[in-house]
Amino acid sequence: MMVVAVMVVPLPSQLLDLLLAINIGGAVLLLLSSMLTRRALDVSAFPSLLLIATLFRLALNVSSTRLILGKGDAGSIIASFGSFVIGGSVVVGLVVFLILVVIQFVVITNGATRVAEVGARFTLDAMPGKQMAIDADLNAGTIDENEARRRRTEIAAEADFYGAMDGASKFVKGDAIAGVLITVINLVGGLIIGIGQQGLAVGDAAATYSLLTVGDGLVSQIPALLISIASGIIVTRSAAEGDLGADVVHQFLQNRRVFRLGGIALGLLALVPGIPILPFAIISIILLVGSARPEPLEDAEEGPPDEIEIDPDDPAQLASDMRPEPLSLEVAADLVALVDPDRGGDLLDRVRGLRRKVALELGLIVPPVRTRDNLELPPGTYAILIHGVEMARGEAPAGKVLAIADDLGPLPGIETIEPVFGLPAKWLPAEHRHVAEAVGATLVDPSAVITTHLAELVRHHAAALLSRQEVKELMEMVRSTDPAVIEELTSTEVSVAEIQRVLQDLLIERVSIRDLVRILEVVSERARTSRDPEHLVEAVRAALGPWISSANASDEGVLPVITLDPAIEHQLSSSLVMGSEGTMIAIDPTVADLLSRRIADQVRVVEQTGQSPVLVCSPAVRRPLTRLLAASPAAPPIMSFNELGPQMRIEALGTVNVDAAA
Repeated sequence: MMVVAVMVVPLPSQLLDLLLAINIGGAVLLLLSSMLTRRALDVSAFPSLLLIATLFRLALNVSSTRLILGKGDAGSIIASFGSFVIGGSVVVGLVVFLILVVIQFVVITNGATRVAEVGARFTLDAMPGKQMAIDADLNAGTIDENEARRRRTEIAAEADFYGAMDGASKFVKGDAIAGVLITVINLVGGLIIGIGQQGLAVGDAAATYSLLTVGDGLVSQIPALLISIASGIIVTRSAAEGDLGADVVHQFLQNRRVFRLGGIALGLLALVPGIPILPFAIISIILLVGSARPEPLEDAEEGPPDEIEIDPDDPAQLASDMRPEPLSLEVAADLVALVDPDRGGDLLDRVRGLRRKVALELGLIVPPVRTRDNLELPPGTYAILIHGVEMARGEAPAGKVLAIADDLGPLPGIETIEPVFGLPAKWLPAEHRHVAEAVGATLVDPSAVITTHLAELVRHHAAALLSRQEVKELMEMVRSTDPAVIEELTSTEVSVAEIQRVLQDLLIERVSIRDLVRILEVVSERARTSRDPEHLVEAVRAALGPWISSANASDEGVLPVITLDPAIEHQLSSSLVMGSEGTMIAIDPTVADLLSRRIADQVRVVEQTGQSPVLVCSPAVRRPLTRLLAASPAAPPIMSFNELGPQMRIEALGTVNVDAAA
C-alpha cells in the first residue's frame, strides 16, 4: 500500500530523500545477508523481498520523475549524486549510468537469472530421488517420522525457494530495462518542459533537467546493482559450514601453493620493461609472505589434543564410561607386557589380525577389542567379556609356553586344558622349549593362546556382536556398490531389525554373511510372499548352498554325508509345532535323547575314517532338528537337501535308522 501511495501521491523532496536513503540502506542489508548466510533457505523470504524492493525502487522513480519534471528539484540526494558523483558533467553522468546499466543488465542480472533457472530445474528433478532416500531411511529405521517430515518439508521449501527465485530474477531484469527507459523519458521530457513551457535556452534546460535525471538514474541504479549482486550470490551459494567470507578464506588458505605461485608470477611481471614495478612488487611480496605461514590462523589457535581436560563428572563422559563395550579383553597385572609394544608385546597386533581374519571368514565387522588390565584377576589369567559379561576366562602365565602333545609325562610344567579344543596340555617355562620340541610337542605362546581363545568366542557369539548399527553400516556398504539391491529391498519395506534377525540366525549356524549382496537379494525377493524369519533364513541358505557345501567338504571336493531313515524323518515332520521362538519338534524327551545319541554314534563311526560328516535332511526338518541337537556337543552340521551344491561329490557314509530311535 505504501508503494502504491508513493506512486500516486506527490511527495515533498525531504520525504523523498528519506525514502531514497531507506532504499539504499535496504539494498546494503540484502547484500550483507546474502553474503553472511550459510544456506539459501536461511533467507527463504528473499524472493518476496526482491519483488518488494524492485516495486519500491520503481515507485521512487515515479515520484522523483514527478518532482524533476514538475518543479525542477528532486531533493538533496539526487542533486548530490548529480553534482558530486558525476562531477557536474552530464556526459560523464550518462556514461557512468550506461556502464552501470550494462554491468547490471548484461553481466549480473543475466547470470543470476540463468543460475536461478538451472537451480530451479535441478532442484525439481532431484526431488523424487531425495524423497525416495527419505523413505528408505524411514523404512530402515535410521530416522523417525518427525525427522522424515522435517526433511520432506525442507525439500519442498527448497523447491519453492528456487522456483520463486527463478521468477523474482525476472523482476530484476525488467527493473534494469525500466531504469533505462525512465532515464530516457526524463531527459526528453525535461528538455521539452524546459524549452517549451519555461522558455529556457537549450543549454540551461540540459544543465538543469539532465543533471537531475542522471542523478536520479544513479540513485536508482546503485541499489538495483547491489540487489542484483545479492540475488546472484544467493542462487550460487551451496550449503556450507560458514558464511561466504569464512568459506573463501578457509578454502584459499588450505592450498598455500596458489599464493606462492601467484606471488612469483606477479614478481616476474613487475620485471617486464615498461610495467610499473611498485604495485606488482607490493602485491607479490604480500602473497609470498602469506604463503610462508605454516598453518592457518584458526588451526594455530587450536591446542593439541592432549591438552584437552576431560571432566570425569561430565554427563556425557559418565554415559560413555557406563556403556559396556561390545567386546573387551582384561588381563592380569603380570600380563601387561603382552600388550605393550615397547616391551615386545604383540597381542594388540594379533588382535587386529584376528579382526581382519574373522571379517573375511564370517563377513562380520568385529567391534574394536578394548584391552585393559584388571588388578582383580589372579596372576597369569585373562578374561574375555561380551557386552560387559564375562564369557570365558583362561590362563596364560607370563614367561611360559603351552605345550600340546600326546605324551606330556616327560615334560616339566603345570598341567592344564587347552581352552579352545579341550586338549591336555602343559605350561612350560620358556627355557624348556627345546625339551618340548624334542618330543614333538606343539608349542603355543601366551599371546597366541589368548588370540585363539578370543577368536573362538567371537565365532561362537558372532550373532550377539552384530548390532543393528553395524547391520546398517553393512547395508550402506552394499548401497555404495550395488544400489539397486538396497532400492529393491526398501520397496519391500523390510526393516533393519528383520535383516539383523536373518543375519544373526545365519551366524548362529556358522554361515558366513560375507556375500551380503546375494543375501539381501534373496530376502527382498522372498519377503514379497513371506516375512517369517525362518522362511527367509532357509531361502538364504538355499541360495548360499554351494558355499555351505564347500565349507563342510574335504579338500578333494567330497562332502561326507549321513542321513535320517525316511521313517524317522517322517516322524519328525509330523511332530513339528510352532512355538514363540519358531518351529520346534515336539517328541518325547527320551526319544529325543536316544535320537541324539544315535546321531552322535554315527558321527563317531564316520570320524574314525578321518572324515567329518554332515547330517542331511529335508528343509522343513533342518531348522527344528538343529534346535533339538543344539545342546549336544557331538552334533554334526545339519544341512538340507536344497543346500547341496552341484559342484560337490556326495559320499553317503551312514543312516540313522528308525529302529535306533524307536
